[in-house]
Amino acid sequence: MQNKYFAAIDVGTNSFHIIIVKILENGSFKVIDKEREVIRLGSLNGNALSVISDEEISRAVKILSGFKKIANFYNAEIKAIATSAVREANNRSEFIKRIYDDAGIFIEVIEGNEEAKLIYLGISKALSLEKKKSLCIDIGGGSTEFILAEEGKIIFAESVKIGAVRLSKKFFDDFILTDQSVGDCAAFVERQILSNSKIITDERFEIAAGSSGTVQSIAGMIKFNGKGSRGKSLNSFSFTQKELRIVANEILNSRTTAERLLIKGIEEKRADIIPAGIIILSKIFELFNINELVVSDYALREGIVLNFISQNSNTPKDYFF
Repeated sequence: MQNKYFAAIDVGTNSFHIIIVKILENGSFKVIDKEREVIRLGSLNGNALSVISDEEISRAVKILSGFKKIANFYNAEIKAIATSAVREANNRSEFIKRIYDDAGIFIEVIEGNEEAKLIYLGISKALSLEKKKSLCIDIGGGSTEFILAEEGKIIFAESVKIGAVRLSKKFFDDFILTDQSVGDCAAFVERQILSNSKIITDERFEIAAGSSGTVQSIAGMIKFNGKGSRGKSLNSFSFTQKELRIVANEILNSRTTAERLLIKGIEEKRADIIPAGIIILSKIFELFNINELVVSDYALREGIVLNFISQNSNTPKDYFF
């Protein structure tokens, strides 16, 4: 399998991602190409992620057709995984069929706990967590994944229906904040996390790690404000509860998207949904008593790659598919 090209596609709620990797002789991989497109699946209808609109399906076909061309350029085998929005959509079968018929990509829809395990694979590899007891979180558009693991063995891997797109739709009409809506959102996040009996919030851990868009965006703002530059990679960058609180106050006191776009270091494409994201992250810091969070550049996509390598190696590890 050495020197084989492989494409991992993450069909997420907020955005679609593809990475192309070259699998090396030693069983590791090198990322050689990647793309990201914001889409916001399920955001056009109602207050939940229950229907993917025709317009969103057409845009998804266009994006994934482009991803297919990239993969074909490298003659890469494709693995496409869909998460929260597709998982919950009433018309998910129609969505999957349209993508297969029009873009030539078969999408596999995975359950939340499987998503969490793949995310842990990615984070663990990026931050070398195999020998540590670690709490890993990944805040997506539709859901947030929580993983507690010790020496590579998972204690719990759970997905909770709190995400930056989902909660923006639920609490912030036109992405405008009020004291009431911010408070209601925070209370909802706490209830959703605590209602999952498998998630142990008072378990001790050596390191807390975070991945994906919300965490990366907030870390980028903190780094920008501290050093004036985000840099190319945020892997292993860490920030404290105090630093998070400063950024959260600035974001949540900026009531409209237009006001938030004036904040230094903010990611323009995330200025509308970042309040929901930072409420989720702040509540996680509080409930799990996190003092410092380390950022991982790897998440679901890299987990898909690592799982594929394991499945196709001579000495496969006990992963998930």
